Amino acid sequence: MAILPVLREPVAQDQALSPPPAVETPGPPTPLPSSAPPSTPAAPRPSVSPTPTPSATPEPVESRRPTTSPSRTTAPTVTTEDGWTVTVGDDGVRSYVRSFRVEGGQAVVRMTSTGVVELVTATPADGYAVQKVQNSPDNMAVYFNAPGRSFIIHAIWWDDRPFVQVSKVGS
Repeated sequence: MAILPVLREPVAQDQALSPPPAVETPGPPTPLPSSAPPSTPAAPRPSVSPTPTPSATPEPVESRRPTTSPSRTTAPTVTTEDGWTVTVGDDGVRSYVRSFRVEGGQAVVRMTSTGVVELVTATPADGYAVQKVQNSPDNMAVYFNAPGRSFIIHAIWWDDRPFVQVSKVGS
């Protein structure tokens, strides 16, 4: 049985979301500079919370979003080691990510140089069910089960590196 890694390029949706705008304390709205003609003043009416007018809304969020991540000054270095995609965080922790495809489904596993093993995603194939078993932070197994057969992806942090064994049980 062959194990084929499935890797993908990062996409724009992978970036962190920008924080929501700060909420101001209730009070009268402050008009923003506008090139729109002044509107006719309406009769004053009592209001519990003022409603901003369309001319007082700030520019769309998309145009205010920074083009680079604000927490990094440089892009993370991405390398490949033994089929694993490896990145190093600002804290120096190495993160190893790899996808495993078996007849029973596909699983994406992440391990860190601190010895933590975690399941990113697991998608069973038709007719299979998925089950994750993790008895310690550095030891995890993903089972793709069907009547009469199972595929097991056993991932551990061993000897200061990721180690994965794929097994088929049954016919």
